[in-house]
Amino acid sequence: MKKHIGLTVLTALILILGNMAAVQAKMTPPHGVGQIGRQAVVLCEELTVRQKPDASSKAAKKLKYGTTIIVTQEKGKWAECVLSDNVDEEIAGWVNADYIAIDPAWYRNEDKTQVYAWGDTKAPKVALLEKGTNLPVLKEEEDWLIVSLRGAAGWIHKSESD
Repeated sequence: MKKHIGLTVLTALILILGNMAAVQAKMTPPHGVGQIGRQAVVLCEELTVRQKPDASSKAAKKLKYGTTIIVTQEKGKWAECVLSDNVDEEIAGWVNADYIAIDPAWYRNEDKTQVYAWGDTKAPKVALLEKGTNLPVLKEEEDWLIVSLRGAAGWIHKSESD
């Protein structure tokens, strides 16, 4: 009887410790439409906001990687944006929609997490995320999350994000 109880306690400890060692992460779903539009995030190092939806239009300002904006409308490959979800906010201008993720899901890790060059754990490792890193999810593909890494994409195995 004592042997059975000891074995049960040992098994429970192994399961608990095994779960503690697993990488933990939180997925935040897309926000949907807000007060005046949809949230978006800048995916390139620097993105020019233009006065009109045209590459030759005068630049209004520059946005850095990771800046969140609100997209109020889309016109072809252009997105009209403001810099906050406030109805009184002025329109900032237009950005090329190829360089933003509109209404993405978000990945936030709760421990260090490995990022790979492509969807294979034998692929080169391109980053080691520190605890609390928050990244937009570009796509989910089978057992992988594809996330934005300062202008590039990285792959996180879902077993490392549970």
